[in-house]
Amino acid sequence: MATKARFLLAAAAAACVCLSAVASSAFDVPIVAFEERFSPLFGDGNLVRAADGRTARLLLDRRSGSGFISSDYYLHGFFSASIKLPKDYTAGVVVAFYLSNGDVYEKTHDELDFEFLGSRWGGQWRVQTNVYGNGSTSRGREERYLLPFDPTLEAHRYSILWAPTHIIFYVDDTPIREVIRHPGMGGDFPAKPMAVYATIWDGSAWATEGGKYKVNYKYAPFASDFSDLSLVGCRVADPAGLTLTRAAGGCDDEGGLLGLMTADYAVVTPQRRAAMRAFRARQMTYTVCYDAARYAAGPFPECDNSDEERQAFWAWGESKTVVMKTRGRGRRGRGNRAATTAGAARGRTAVASA
Repeated sequence: MATKARFLLAAAAAACVCLSAVASSAFDVPIVAFEERFSPLFGDGNLVRAADGRTARLLLDRRSGSGFISSDYYLHGFFSASIKLPKDYTAGVVVAFYLSNGDVYEKTHDELDFEFLGSRWGGQWRVQTNVYGNGSTSRGREERYLLPFDPTLEAHRYSILWAPTHIIFYVDDTPIREVIRHPGMGGDFPAKPMAVYATIWDGSAWATEGGKYKVNYKYAPFASDFSDLSLVGCRVADPAGLTLTRAAGGCDDEGGLLGLMTADYAVVTPQRRAAMRAFRARQMTYTVCYDAARYAAGPFPECDNSDEERQAFWAWGESKTVVMKTRGRGRRGRGNRAATTAGAARGRTAVASA
């Protein structure tokens, strides 16, 4: 209770600043109040909403994790949140901001993820992005990165652009991953309406060094703050029948699908591409595009292979910037670890490389 009270007091003190905000720091997009577009998902008292109406704190303790979900499903759009991650020892903890339709399509669900994976070393979180289409978790398109800042000191903005032709993941205003829809992807490209989720949960089975380090509840509660929520997308009234809320264009009042496709955040300019290349070369620790152990037949058709990225990797896929433990002669293969959590009650499946 003391943790929740302190959070509410701090949020009230900052309310004048939060309420005056009309756009994110990275892109000119509207910020929505929690009550307008989101609903509690699970966790009861572990979801704490601030008085400003724009900030929610998700807590994980021995009793439960927590999460919330958008009130609508969307067929394409731009979705973002400013997130501050838990500090100190966070091994086994997973914070996620993602899109999914597991509730509607149980065996053929689509998913786009930011998954933040805790660490024994305080602020050294790893971030994983996932792209799953039509239930393709066995052909997981995962990537992992270190962050060039401590995500526990202040909030940073994480955004997903999902268009019919491409997907972009952003950290603040820097694109870190672009997936261009390729004919060879087939149904693996997400193409069905999805809801937007935010969760915190116990991923001890796989999240930190393949499950070697578990959640230590001596450090609980683990708290993650979500603010400046933005949903600019094509709302769908019936996600199974693809009935668009607005017949003309199908999107909110943002210029329809054409407006989405031509918006600033939907275009990777030459300057942004250079920034993306630099981020990936320095911060990326894993990508399916160079994982010959999991995918001996070669990279996925949409992979935009870079000699600079490739040279920065060990043959088995981990970045040279990460301190590695000495391995024996028998090299372990890379496999999938699926973790089912309280959030999985809504069809969420988390997949990570070992």
